[in-house]
Amino acid sequence: MLSLDLDASDDPRPVYVRIAERIVADIRRGRLRPGDRLPGSRALATSLGVHRNTVLAAFAELLSEGWLVAVNGSGTFVNAELPETAAKSGGRRAGGLGFVLPPAPAPVPEPPGAPLQFASTPDVRAVPWSPLARAWRRVTRRSGLAGYGDPRGDEALRAALAAMLAANRGLGVGADDVQITRGSQMAIYLVARALLRPGDVVAVEALGYRPAWTALREAGATLVPVPVDGDGLDVAALADLHRRRPLRAVYVTPHHQYPTTASLHPARRLALLDLARREGVAVLEDDYDNEFHYDGRPLLPLAAADDAGVVVYVGTLSKILAPGLRIGFVVAPRPLLDRLAEARRFVDRQGDTLGERAVAELFEEGEVQRHVRRVRREYERRRGALADALRRHLGSALEFDLPAGGLALWVRGPGLDFDAWSARALARGVAFAAGSRFAFDDTRLAAARLGFATLTVDEIERAVGVLAATRNASDPRAR
Repeated sequence: MLSLDLDASDDPRPVYVRIAERIVADIRRGRLRPGDRLPGSRALATSLGVHRNTVLAAFAELLSEGWLVAVNGSGTFVNAELPETAAKSGGRRAGGLGFVLPPAPAPVPEPPGAPLQFASTPDVRAVPWSPLARAWRRVTRRSGLAGYGDPRGDEALRAALAAMLAANRGLGVGADDVQITRGSQMAIYLVARALLRPGDVVAVEALGYRPAWTALREAGATLVPVPVDGDGLDVAALADLHRRRPLRAVYVTPHHQYPTTASLHPARRLALLDLARREGVAVLEDDYDNEFHYDGRPLLPLAAADDAGVVVYVGTLSKILAPGLRIGFVVAPRPLLDRLAEARRFVDRQGDTLGERAVAELFEEGEVQRHVRRVRREYERRRGALADALRRHLGSALEFDLPAGGLALWVRGPGLDFDAWSARALARGVAFAAGSRFAFDDTRLAAARLGFATLTVDEIERAVGVLAATRNASDPRAR
């Protein structure tokens, strides 16, 4: 029912004029939108306590001015084509503000959607949805979980994560050393807010993860890129940068460098930790896909060798389970964890207590561990299928090293315009990320990141076939 405020006893204008004015005001501010159906004249008159003829007079006025349209047998509606003055009126409907916003951060482009996507995300079709649903039903029956909880996150999940980190990643931590967040992006954002001051200089990998860069900039940091190569971050270049511009922190993806998939060389790992310990530089380690390593033994995180409290370790369950579950975590020295918990209390209060407890029960039942083993085998198979398909369909046009782990290949093609190629492939229903998406300075690179986890072997074959057909703009199949 439409509610109109006509309380204006000292207004000498006729009531029908005031009704028409209130309806126009509601249209201008977006409360009533084009196509919305208004209540019938009898119903509106009853709710306003006026005679029906008064409402009919207001409707007639608005019909004549073009604000409303009458449809025989259906009723009266807000006109889909409003008078020109409505478009100039500002207010909520037009997106106007009565105050000034600060400059917006540079937008992070969303990856394009397509039926077949070479995305660096897990296959959500493989998630153990039935066990998760059963766990969810169990926890929703417990009234104690329905109230406010700990801003550090559900204790059972923190304990499960601590056990996983101790067993698989060499971190000697307990539940009180873990902070739960809504995904790793929130973790990076909260850490940046707690750790950085405006003007602090933060080093980042010259090819890297733009959303993390945005979070760091939003905290006031000045970002400086450091080169990466086949051995990961160039730590010698980092040390030289620190001598010239003292660093507050460095953001790094050492296990499988994003996007190139290179692992940080052991000698560089030691050099980075030594530099951080000696100079008091915080190392923000984003270990986003640790579980997926196929060849040889995976390297332990930098945090596992940190005896000086310089590493802030960020992880996620998005790659293990599904991005939509939004569970990330931070392991850090206690004073920083206290600040993170306090910051989270104000922006998110506590997160999803029920969802966190449901996932904790999957850990306790061993379901998460079994799921990781299953999908690791499948993703290794898909890695091989993608490499094989690229060799057969594109031959020597592309160069790549088979990564020891991760969920993607970093491919190079000297002389190829990957940005234009990605646009042609997208038109044929296949999406992939050209290298420029990861460049600090937006440089167009003769490279691309091709994720394989989201696609079955058959889908990989079809998608690579489209890549081959769209490689050259002169090829009629590319149109």
